[in-house]
Amino acid sequence: MSRIDSSSLLQMRSAILQQNAALQRAAQKPADAAPLAAPGVGDPQKPADFTSAMGKALSAVNDLQSKAGAASESFERGETTDIAAVMLQREQANLGFQATLQVRNKLLAAYKDIMSMPV
Repeated sequence: MSRIDSSSLLQMRSAILQQNAALQRAAQKPADAAPLAAPGVGDPQKPADFTSAMGKALSAVNDLQSKAGAASESFERGETTDIAAVMLQREQANLGFQATLQVRNKLLAAYKDIMSMPV
Protein backbone atom coordinates (compact mmCIF):
# COMPACT_ATOMS: atom_id res chain seq x y z
CA MET A 1 0.00 0.00 0.00
CA SER A 2 1.45 3.37 -0.99
CA ARG A 3 0.79 6.54 0.92
CA ILE A 4 0.55 10.03 -0.46
CA ASP A 5 2.42 12.55 1.63
CA SER A 6 2.85 16.29 1.29
CA SER A 7 6.25 16.06 -0.42
CA SER A 8 4.90 13.85 -3.21
CA LEU A 9 1.93 16.19 -3.65
CA LEU A 10 4.29 19.15 -3.94
CA GLN A 11 6.38 17.27 -6.50
CA MET A 12 3.27 16.50 -8.56
CA ARG A 13 2.19 20.13 -8.30
CA SER A 14 5.55 21.40 -9.53
CA ALA A 15 5.52 18.90 -12.41
CA ILE A 16 2.07 20.10 -13.42
CA LEU A 17 3.16 23.74 -13.25
CA GLN A 18 6.21 22.97 -15.40
CA GLN A 19 4.04 21.22 -17.99
CA ASN A 20 1.62 24.14 -17.97
CA ALA A 21 4.45 26.59 -18.56
CA ALA A 22 5.77 24.44 -21.42
CA LEU A 23 2.31 24.33 -23.00
CA GLN A 24 1.97 28.09 -22.72
CA ARG A 25 5.35 28.56 -24.41
CA ALA A 26 4.33 26.16 -27.17
CA ALA A 27 1.05 28.00 -27.66
CA GLN A 28 2.90 31.27 -28.23
CA LYS A 29 5.22 29.82 -30.91
CA PRO A 30 2.78 29.07 -33.78
CA ALA A 31 3.39 32.54 -35.25
CA ASP A 32 6.97 31.46 -35.96
CA ALA A 33 5.91 28.12 -37.44
CA ALA A 34 5.85 27.39 -41.16
CA PRO A 35 2.51 27.86 -42.94
CA LEU A 36 0.32 24.79 -43.34
CA ALA A 37 0.13 23.17 -46.74
CA ALA A 38 -3.16 22.22 -48.33
CA PRO A 39 -4.13 18.55 -48.02
CA GLY A 40 -2.63 16.45 -50.78
CA VAL A 41 0.04 19.05 -51.54
CA GLY A 42 3.62 18.45 -50.51
CA ASP A 43 4.07 15.67 -47.97
CA PRO A 44 1.48 12.89 -48.41
CA GLN A 45 2.23 11.63 -44.88
CA LYS A 46 0.41 14.47 -43.07
CA PRO A 47 -3.08 12.88 -43.05
CA ALA A 48 -1.60 9.60 -41.79
CA ASP A 49 0.24 11.44 -39.01
CA PHE A 50 -2.98 13.01 -37.78
CA THR A 51 -4.75 9.67 -38.00
CA SER A 52 -2.01 7.87 -36.09
CA ALA A 53 -1.88 10.62 -33.47
CA MET A 54 -5.63 10.38 -32.93
CA GLY A 55 -5.43 6.61 -32.80
CA LYS A 56 -2.67 6.75 -30.19
CA ALA A 57 -4.62 9.28 -28.12
CA LEU A 58 -7.75 7.14 -28.22
CA SER A 59 -5.85 4.01 -27.27
CA ALA A 60 -4.23 5.89 -24.36
CA VAL A 61 -7.65 6.99 -23.12
CA ASN A 62 -8.90 3.42 -23.51
CA ASP A 63 -5.93 2.14 -21.49
CA LEU A 64 -6.68 4.66 -18.74
CA GLN A 65 -10.32 3.57 -18.69
CA SER A 66 -9.43 -0.12 -18.47
CA LYS A 67 -6.85 0.49 -15.70
CA ALA A 68 -9.37 2.52 -13.73
CA GLY A 69 -11.96 -0.23 -14.14
CA ALA A 70 -9.48 -2.88 -13.01
CA ALA A 71 -8.48 -0.79 -9.98
CA SER A 72 -12.13 -0.29 -9.04
CA GLU A 73 -12.85 -4.00 -9.34
CA SER A 74 -9.76 -4.79 -7.28
CA PHE A 75 -10.93 -2.42 -4.56
CA GLU A 76 -14.44 -3.88 -4.62
CA ARG A 77 -13.02 -7.41 -4.19
CA GLY A 78 -10.91 -6.22 -1.24
CA GLU A 79 -7.58 -6.93 -2.94
CA THR A 80 -6.44 -3.36 -2.38
CA THR A 81 -7.34 -0.86 0.31
CA ASP A 82 -5.78 2.27 -1.18
CA ILE A 83 -8.87 4.25 -2.11
CA ALA A 84 -6.77 7.30 -3.01
CA ALA A 85 -4.95 5.41 -5.77
CA VAL A 86 -8.23 4.04 -7.09
CA MET A 87 -9.83 7.48 -7.13
CA LEU A 88 -6.73 8.98 -8.77
CA GLN A 89 -6.89 6.41 -11.58
CA ARG A 90 -10.62 6.99 -12.02
CA GLU A 91 -10.11 10.75 -12.17
CA GLN A 92 -7.28 10.40 -14.71
CA ALA A 93 -9.55 8.24 -16.87
CA ASN A 94 -12.38 10.75 -16.50
CA LEU A 95 -10.15 13.68 -17.49
CA GLY A 96 -8.84 11.77 -20.50
CA PHE A 97 -12.37 10.96 -21.59
CA GLN A 98 -13.55 14.56 -21.12
CA ALA A 99 -10.59 15.86 -23.15
CA THR A 100 -11.35 13.35 -25.92
CA LEU A 101 -14.98 14.39 -25.89
CA GLN A 102 -14.03 18.07 -26.25
CA VAL A 103 -11.73 17.28 -29.18
CA ARG A 104 -14.56 15.36 -30.83
CA ASN A 105 -16.93 18.29 -30.28
CA LYS A 106 -14.45 20.74 -31.83
CA LEU A 107 -13.90 18.46 -34.83
CA LEU A 108 -17.66 18.13 -35.37
CA ALA A 109 -18.13 21.89 -35.11
CA ALA A 110 -15.35 22.45 -37.65
CA TYR A 111 -16.88 19.87 -39.98
CA LYS A 112 -20.31 21.53 -39.72
CA ASP A 113 -18.76 24.96 -40.40
CA ILE A 114 -16.98 23.65 -43.49
CA MET A 115 -20.08 21.89 -44.78
CA SER A 116 -22.21 25.01 -44.37
CA MET A 117 -19.81 27.19 -46.39
CA PRO A 118 -21.11 28.26 -49.76
CA VAL A 119 -19.06 26.97 -52.67
